Amino acid sequence: MFPLGVIGTALAIALLLVITGVKIVREYERGVVLRLGRLVAARGPGIIYIVPIIEQMYKIDLRTITLDVPSQDVITRDNVSVKVSAVLYFRVIDPSRAIVEVQNYLYAASQLAQTTLRSVCGQAKLDELLAERDKLNERLQEIIDSSTEPWGIKVMMVEIKHIDLPADMQRAMARQAEAERLRRAKVISAEGEFQAAARLSEAAAVMEKQDVAIQLRMLQTLGQVGSERNHTVIVPFPVDLLRMLLGGAAAKT
Repeated sequence: MFPLGVIGTALAIALLLVITGVKIVREYERGVVLRLGRLVAARGPGIIYIVPIIEQMYKIDLRTITLDVPSQDVITRDNVSVKVSAVLYFRVIDPSRAIVEVQNYLYAASQLAQTTLRSVCGQAKLDELLAERDKLNERLQEIIDSSTEPWGIKVMMVEIKHIDLPADMQRAMARQAEAERLRRAKVISAEGEFQAAARLSEAAAVMEKQDVAIQLRMLQTLGQVGSERNHTVIVPFPVDLLRMLLGGAAAKT
């Protein structure tokens, strides 16, 4: 017979082992279990039991993780130095590989995103970096996703967040944008003058066929001039009438 004290101690230890071995895994988590260092399986969600000392459990979050990629110094293909930052969205699809294949998948994903961001942005020109972000985002997503696939990680999306340009480059781009706006304004003005000249040419062709139209236009012009407070009034004289008078004077001589 064992003393009651020994039995009580044994029961207390057994109860303590049972309590400490009970784990709760949430719906969005999985518990990766290692038994004596060997991978067993991913368990959960719900209540699971881990044999103390013999088994170890690592909880892995299966939700989409948002990871900020710090600003990176990048030299573009046309030798412009810029700072580029991004944001990475990914989730763990295989908890076992996320534990076994890489030591710290969060740190590894962050470092991979930084190096890939510098590499991809360095292969593009500044204009492409500013105007074609969608293509660069897709390229970043493909490269990072293919590299993290052995770790059981799926990259959902990569977005370039901010591009910091040097002050002299910002001033140069502002001058370029202003020159482009002036160019467009001159083109629009010239196009308007061309259309107005074409309309005037068509109107002159119509008036040339009708003498009455010329007289009516002259009277309309006189009415417009008379309505204004002008000290000098210029009366238009029809060219056809002037030619007729000159022709008659030449015939008399």
